[in-house]
Amino acid sequence: MFTFGELIVILVVVGIVAGIVSTAAGLASLVSYPVLLALGLPPVTANVTNTVGLVFTSFGAVPASRRELRGHGQELKTLIPLTLVGSIVGAILLFIIPAATFAKVVPFFILIAGILVLIPRHIHIKQPGEIVVTPKWMTALAWLGIFLVGAYTGYFGAAGGVLMLSILSFTSVAPFVVYNAQKNLALGLANIVSAVVYGLQTPIQWRYVLPLGIGFLIGGSLGPRIVRHLPARLLKIVIGIGALGLAASLFKSAYGL
Repeated sequence: MFTFGELIVILVVVGIVAGIVSTAAGLASLVSYPVLLALGLPPVTANVTNTVGLVFTSFGAVPASRRELRGHGQELKTLIPLTLVGSIVGAILLFIIPAATFAKVVPFFILIAGILVLIPRHIHIKQPGEIVVTPKWMTALAWLGIFLVGAYTGYFGAAGGVLMLSILSFTSVAPFVVYNAQKNLALGLANIVSAVVYGLQTPIQWRYVLPLGIGFLIGGSLGPRIVRHLPARLLKIVIGIGALGLAASLFKSAYGL
């Protein structure tokens, strides 16, 4: 067993790493969730603790991403409400549907997201003043996908950022660094909503949340700055491989492979 001081140090360090990974790649839970389980927290408690801690990530990431978010208010007007409504539905479902049932479906979502992120695409980046017309069916599917990612984030959240990035990579005409920032803002708000719902349903383990949150805050402020200086294709490869690794781990856990 760890002393209280050792636990604090572990959680802060894990939070910093997870915060960077979250804002740069959307894979915070690949780092923090397994550590919380290893520290002895039950799966649902670990999930709640991780989600509440992730709230602090947005406090670091959003101010650091103001450059990328500026001028994209129109996209955010659609992205944020759909994500928030979905997160409320997902957070409520966490306390209604048995976790084991959803655990068998989650690996498939993450596997698909990892594959989509890895698919090389040559997209046209929107130029200032240019009008880009998106087919209505694609828009409807994107809206549905964003809502479902919000619900997934509210329910479990592991690799929720990858799922969102996989959708935005096919629908957005902005560079990766821009829609990654949009993802950070939308899912950050979704985590806040989910944390409120969780707080009404179950006790929050604050002795774990606060040190983890401090690390998330630091890591969240560093992630967007790192993204600016790394090739988008390299980041997508790292994200995709990480998602496939997480999917394999969850498949093994859910199906005893």
